[in-house]
Amino acid sequence: MRIQKLRLQRGWSQEQLAEVSGLSARTVQRIEKGQVASLETLKALAAAFEVDLAQIQEPDMTPAAPPNVSASAGLDAEEALAFAHVRKVRGFYLHLVQYGIVVGFLAVLNLATSPRYLWFLWVVFGWGVGVMAHAMSLWTPFFGGDWEKRQVEKRLGRKL
Repeated sequence: MRIQKLRLQRGWSQEQLAEVSGLSARTVQRIEKGQVASLETLKALAAAFEVDLAQIQEPDMTPAAPPNVSASAGLDAEEALAFAHVRKVRGFYLHLVQYGIVVGFLAVLNLATSPRYLWFLWVVFGWGVGVMAHAMSLWTPFFGGDWEKRQVEKRLGRKL
């Protein structure tokens, strides 16, 4: 997560960091998800960020450490939640773009082959329900973290 934080502070995409550091974009993605990086990879990233190697290493760089523990990643709980939320929002926008591209392609195909029967509307409505559910899971408070916490506290009969 420290790598992701440094990358975002500089306004770089994962692909830009990969290009600057000489690593693959997949390697950058894996490191940002919490996988342990080799010493050579950390040196390349330190050089790209122009920082000392000690600044880029995680506090618990042992293989036994769980990969997605935010405390060992040098982030507080709010930052970890913010990063997780941003990843979810990014996933939604990618889903929305895919929806638009596929529906647009199918609409053109449908209108070119059989304009009297608009079968692509079935895809628009069916997949549209999925896109709406994805959006609601991100931006509605009904079953979010607060609801989950209240339900656990209710079940336990005490505050967490």
